[in-house]
Amino acid sequence: MPKFAANLTMLFNEVPFLDRFAAAAEAGFEAVEFLFPYPFKAAELAERLEANKLKLVLHNLPAGNWEGGERGIACLPDRRGEFQEGVGRAIEYAKALKVPQLNCLVGIPTAGIDRDTALNSIVDNLRYAAGELKREGIRLLVEPCNSYDIPGFALNRSAEGLDVIDKVGSDNLFLQYDIYHMQRMEGELAATIKKQFAKIAHIQLADNPGRNEPGTGEINYPFLFDLLDSLGYAGYVGCEYKPKTQTVDGLGWLRGAQQRAAELA
Repeated sequence: MPKFAANLTMLFNEVPFLDRFAAAAEAGFEAVEFLFPYPFKAAELAERLEANKLKLVLHNLPAGNWEGGERGIACLPDRRGEFQEGVGRAIEYAKALKVPQLNCLVGIPTAGIDRDTALNSIVDNLRYAAGELKREGIRLLVEPCNSYDIPGFALNRSAEGLDVIDKVGSDNLFLQYDIYHMQRMEGELAATIKKQFAKIAHIQLADNPGRNEPGTGEINYPFLFDLLDSLGYAGYVGCEYKPKTQTVDGLGWLRGAQQRAAELA
């Protein structure tokens, strides 16, 4: 069975953010991820991780004005300096929190920026970030997101993310494969994971429709978990879903996966 990381941006949201670390540990998670550490001091987050014996496996580069609707700035050529400053800030947090990989949300091109200009900006910015992170021993990820939840997002399909990776030409840039986003955009989950496995460094999950916990929708998660085992996936699967009710009440899928793994052992 894969290892799972609780996404604290979305799970345990019935409690204040800094209390979610303890809630995740109490629920049986050994690892967490979240969107952004920047509203907090790194030492404060490190203390919560250590106190609850948790690993932080992922957070994102700064993504602009999130509350104002921005979903990244890599696609905006006039924000290159801000992007590069954000890379430096992300590295500081990643080193303090011992995070092995950072994700880049590339953003929504603003009016007047055509697709080619946006893609060229993404490639240039990711090439810069991949090099800076490589010097620190940190992997860079790029994540396609579905166009229903984030209209106008610059990368929507796995092939688009992989094309950008090829154009960047770095051995330190990988795909973050979000099962929910890709189910909405293209399906072919198992075939894509198998074909592109060498380029996938992190996986996230949620069921569809609704972006709720596994077992609430159409995706055959037991099958996908077995597939990841068969491929030798050694990373964590980030649980980036919206609990239908209270987070702990919706963790039956995890208990079922653990029981199934024990029976097969």
